[in-house]
Amino acid sequence: MTSLAERLGHAADARLVIISCDDLGSCHAANEGVFAALHVGVASCASLMVPAPWSRDAAVRALPTDDIGVHLTLNCEHPTYRWGPITHAPSLHSGEAGFPREVDDLWEHADPEEVLRECRAQIERALAWDIDVTHLAPHLSAITLRPEFFDVYLELAVEFRLPVRLPSTITKDQAGFPFRDLATDEGVVFPDHFDHDWRAGSRERVYEAIEHLAPGVTEIHVQPAVDTPEVRAISESAQGWIDDLALVTTDAHLRELIAASGATIIGYRALRDVMRSGI
Repeated sequence: MTSLAERLGHAADARLVIISCDDLGSCHAANEGVFAALHVGVASCASLMVPAPWSRDAAVRALPTDDIGVHLTLNCEHPTYRWGPITHAPSLHSGEAGFPREVDDLWEHADPEEVLRECRAQIERALAWDIDVTHLAPHLSAITLRPEFFDVYLELAVEFRLPVRLPSTITKDQAGFPFRDLATDEGVVFPDHFDHDWRAGSRERVYEAIEHLAPGVTEIHVQPAVDTPEVRAISESAQGWIDDLALVTTDAHLRELIAASGATIIGYRALRDVMRSGI
């Protein structure tokens, strides 16, 4: 079987890296951080949280060349900073306004039909905002690891002909269903390697990932934000996000590790082009 690296025009043993920024649109500090990471840092793509308060600002500021996907959002994990669905979706509301904070709460109450309608609307709104959507990446993996919601994820990937993020550090036995095989069977493209680790602050995780790159396409995610009173008020995780920005913009050691690895940095647009070409 032809490897993804070969489909992308590289040798089978090539090491290709997607450095992606999550949570674009979540707040002003995130927008500033993500665009800095894309335009002066080593980041190669980002994903937009369409329902979040600062998403329209991000869409207006995005350049046509920016590689931006949709960060399908059904949770809002912050205690006092809240947002909710853009469609009429009663099952997607928590008792404290907006989306539920916990993924388990979402899984317990969400109606799959409302999930499908909401996620489709998020993609369609990004397209209406003239975002050249390159991929799908669920927030907190909320619709990746539950079969009835993964069906939604896969349906939308096929409908919009978009590659997706899928974890490689969770097996089909752990998930309870063969999610990667199902995506492959539908012709949906996804990176070979993605570490399912959502702890705030990425420095050591990113260093280790670059130092131990396997052949193929590896996605490494960060969550960069500038240091403002706003972002520190939103979450105790803010210091980790602030450090992520320094990591991908000013950290000489990271650039040295990337150079020493021999890796090529790519974005999701390349995966989308291959998926749509049928190569």
